[in-house]
Amino acid sequence: MAKKRPEGIEKYDAPAGGWGALRAVAKTLAHQQVVAQGAATLLKANKPEGFDCPGCAWPDPKHTSSFEFCENGAKAITWESTAKRVDPSFFAEHTVSELWGWNDHSLEDEGRLTHPMIYNAETDRYEVIEWDDAFARIGAELNRLEDPHQAEFYTSGRASNEAAFLYQLMVRAYGTNNFPDCSNMCHEATSVGLPKSIGVGKGTVLLEDFDHTDAIFSFGHNPGTNHPRMMATLHEASRRGVPIIVFNPLKERALEKFASPQDPVEMATLSSTRIASAYHQVRTGGDLAALKGLMKCVFEIDDADLSAGGIGVLDRAFVAEHTIGLEALREDIDNTSWDSIITVSGLTREALKSAAEVYVKAKSVIVCYGMGITQHSNGTGNVQQLANLLMLRGNIGRRGAGICPLRGHSNVQGDRTVGITEIPNKALIDGMEKAFGFRPTDMKGHNAIESVEAIMEGRSKALICLGGNLAVAMSDTDFTFEAMRKLDLAAHITTKLNRSHLLIAKTSIILPCLGRTDLDTQASGPQSVTVEDSMSMVHASRGFLNPPSEMLKSEPAIVAGIAKATLGDRHGIDWDGMVADYDRIRDKIEIVFPDFFEFNKRVRVRGGFRLDVPASERRWKTESGKATFLIGRGLHEDPLVKNPDALVLTTLRSHDQYNTTIYGMDDRYRGVFGRRDVIFMNKDDLAKRGLSDGDIINVVALPSTDGKSRSARGLTAIEYDIPRGSIAGYYPEMNALIALSAYDRISGTPAYKGVPVTVTGVTTQ
Repeated sequence: MAKKRPEGIEKYDAPAGGWGALRAVAKTLAHQQVVAQGAATLLKANKPEGFDCPGCAWPDPKHTSSFEFCENGAKAITWESTAKRVDPSFFAEHTVSELWGWNDHSLEDEGRLTHPMIYNAETDRYEVIEWDDAFARIGAELNRLEDPHQAEFYTSGRASNEAAFLYQLMVRAYGTNNFPDCSNMCHEATSVGLPKSIGVGKGTVLLEDFDHTDAIFSFGHNPGTNHPRMMATLHEASRRGVPIIVFNPLKERALEKFASPQDPVEMATLSSTRIASAYHQVRTGGDLAALKGLMKCVFEIDDADLSAGGIGVLDRAFVAEHTIGLEALREDIDNTSWDSIITVSGLTREALKSAAEVYVKAKSVIVCYGMGITQHSNGTGNVQQLANLLMLRGNIGRRGAGICPLRGHSNVQGDRTVGITEIPNKALIDGMEKAFGFRPTDMKGHNAIESVEAIMEGRSKALICLGGNLAVAMSDTDFTFEAMRKLDLAAHITTKLNRSHLLIAKTSIILPCLGRTDLDTQASGPQSVTVEDSMSMVHASRGFLNPPSEMLKSEPAIVAGIAKATLGDRHGIDWDGMVADYDRIRDKIEIVFPDFFEFNKRVRVRGGFRLDVPASERRWKTESGKATFLIGRGLHEDPLVKNPDALVLTTLRSHDQYNTTIYGMDDRYRGVFGRRDVIFMNKDDLAKRGLSDGDIINVVALPSTDGKSRSARGLTAIEYDIPRGSIAGYYPEMNALIALSAYDRISGTPAYKGVPVTVTGVTTQ
């Protein structure tokens, strides 16, 4: 008789997508009370004259199918277009102290905010405030600071180009570059690492390249949950025989098998398509070792071919004309032993050789990667080794080949493109002066980690958030929460209530804004905004639903309101004129960023336009003018060497989740239902500690440099197919185990995917 699994843990064998996805969409529509309008809303997602999905940044295809949304995209859309409301009566009924006891799912599940609110400490409640009074209060608090650098200005990746541009204009006119941004916590290693390698901090491929590639290598990502529309692309590639080689600690269902809801045969026959042709379960933190192993195999194959009288497998013409640094890379790879590669990666030499053979046989290769690569203390080095692998065979800058970072929110890349950066370059400063007549400071501002540190130390006293859930997204939960409660001002531009809004400052204000699906009408009429996808395509997005409340303002209008109340007539910026007609914002973007030439004209063309990505055309904007092989010194430090009882924790998202937003308590593809208090462990690691499937455990982080104890207690251990030495738990709950000091020193990215911990049963403390 099979042992009974823990409560809420079931075996789930169905493929990703298919009828399970359609049932989940129907359930979500019903729960959010938008069954009637929901179907019409979904059919406008990612369509010309429609709105861009507020979920992932995967590019839109050529709109040839009947619908262009996925299960989690549908969740994101219905989550925003819900019929549920959080109005003043809600706050009258619930104190902030009471709401703090709610879980994160319940807070956001109450619905859309309808009125601007300010916290009243005497009643412990948020109460209505008029818009002009809210702006005046924020302006007064900002102007009360001794120095502009005492304020932090956070941006979520869901903000439009227009809102983000006005935001950075306001902040730079105010006098600082303190721009903690969601990019700091996800793909900053890409933004920092790739420019040193290939001259641009973005991917080099277009969606069409997947139609012409001969192999796809996938590192550290879970497309079925985090960018599900990618599954259609992988589905098509697999069905035409393209090898898809996956490196990831957990076997994610969408990378194993997928049933396309748009394939009538698969839906009718309950069949599916195999996605990964080979699945290599690299140990958590072993990516650098695996990549060095792959390159070591490529060099060995090249040497063997040359010895046999062949021409080798490296693209020597590309290397000679377009690159520098190969000799130093080869020396580093030669000096890296196979024993260390095998130990740290957790993969066999034979497995790495088989993957390398696929790589060298393919004429054109695309490498896709996600935060499983970037969110490590050596995330920048990981990204650069991916670029090295591609450059060995000239797989950048030609059809069917290139590097493909998988971004998160649908405009996280665009926000950075239009100026959300704490390190402005000279071109940005010059462009701002040309467009607005003042020269902003070029002093480096704070990233996300630096912002939290500054707030805790009292060097920063005010925080404005353009969307997001910063405090919950950040590492070191207790530290971050304590810091946020020290603020003089916290103002949040948002669609829904979340936990960050409950971390009360001396003055706390909630400013409800329009969402991506809402009709945005300004003085000149209905407006569209623009977004940039993960392949540098810029297109328009136009909402059509009546807003949840007549009291809501658009993000650009709210930013302008804060700017006017704070800056007055400083620099003569026409805030009202730009908000009245977003074309005027785009005209200014074009002046500051010449790549947006003829912005308003080109964005009105079906499908929009692509921004210039020089590396796609083998133009290298590096210091040397060539693509550069960069060395990742050594291998990622292995905690097991120092502590034989240590395990390495990776944080992950459930299938009912997008970033910090929890749509529900299920994680269908991993067989978890109705709970999130679990840790996935290898059966041998359980046995070694005298534990079994379903035991209650405590997870304790290994001591960090600050000497503080960090733990997550009372979790349920779940036996799972994960490499020995690796465990996994849900984000953001596991953020409490990650010291703020645990981050990539080059990019500032927190090490969410490489947390050294110990595990004990609750009875063995």
